[in-house]
Amino acid sequence: MTAKPITVLGSINVDLVVRSKRLPAAGETVTGGAFYQASGGKGANKAVAAARLSCNSARQAAADSPVQLVGAVGDDELGRWVCDQLGREPLDDKHIRTLAEHATGIALIMVDAAGENLISVASGANAALSVADVNALDEDLFAGVFVANLELTLCTVARGLKRAQDRSATTLLNPAPAHAGLLENNVLKQVDVLTPNEIEAEHLTGLSVTTTDEAIAAARRLQQLGCGSCVITRGAAGAIVVDADDRVTEVPAVEVEAVDTTAAGDAFNGALAVALAEGRDLVEAAHWASRAAALSVTRRGAQPSLPWRAEVEAAFS
Repeated sequence: MTAKPITVLGSINVDLVVRSKRLPAAGETVTGGAFYQASGGKGANKAVAAARLSCNSARQAAADSPVQLVGAVGDDELGRWVCDQLGREPLDDKHIRTLAEHATGIALIMVDAAGENLISVASGANAALSVADVNALDEDLFAGVFVANLELTLCTVARGLKRAQDRSATTLLNPAPAHAGLLENNVLKQVDVLTPNEIEAEHLTGLSVTTTDEAIAAARRLQQLGCGSCVITRGAAGAIVVDADDRVTEVPAVEVEAVDTTAAGDAFNGALAVALAEGRDLVEAAHWASRAAALSVTRRGAQPSLPWRAEVEAAFS
């Protein structure tokens, strides 16, 4: 169903999640929370989201998937566990490296009753995925739509974006977490579509991003710094799209009762990549991505919350 292949270069983590009525303040202990473990990482989440949204059912074989994940795990029990989880998804996972000298990445996540979260990450093997690893990848991985985030080292991400740009791929960068080096090293000039949230846009531009007009100003500033188009996601306020022709579109959020927002951004980015791969324009792609993200926040967990294509179509037909 996807017209072009999608490659995701990004992090693979194991999420250790505690749910409680509220998030603790600094120095405070909050008790009474439930705990669970899940496959995660912003890269893996985007790849799973794109894979599920690229096919009609869970029965699609990974060999038929247009989505490929490039990442790294440690040679440890958590690495084997997360690879087993990813192996059950309709994506090509043969480009996941196992690094003997490094631990698998870990994300400690706290989620409150309203679905809001706090996240702290130990990068582990993600930080060891190198420029040499990216250089060793086949050229075919850099055609179509190329997606990256910043839970890997910036030089590794920059090399992937450059190889994709050289192949005339559509490059999509979710600058999470925000990294000042994007501006210092002209990485944004390799990005066709940049997708920060409000906080990331503030960090990158130094501008306040609390209103629609401020979001538009921040998007235009990021374009001045190098990216082609900018989509700023704003949670319940929806998203602002400023395309390469300076056309501004407000994309409203779909109203739902949020349970867990952990993977909302990854669901949005994965869906955006699929829509662009299918030839939709950026505004149409953002509307579809907003629907996928809305469905994801009605469920608990990161990857467990990511919807299948048929679910999005059924919910918003």
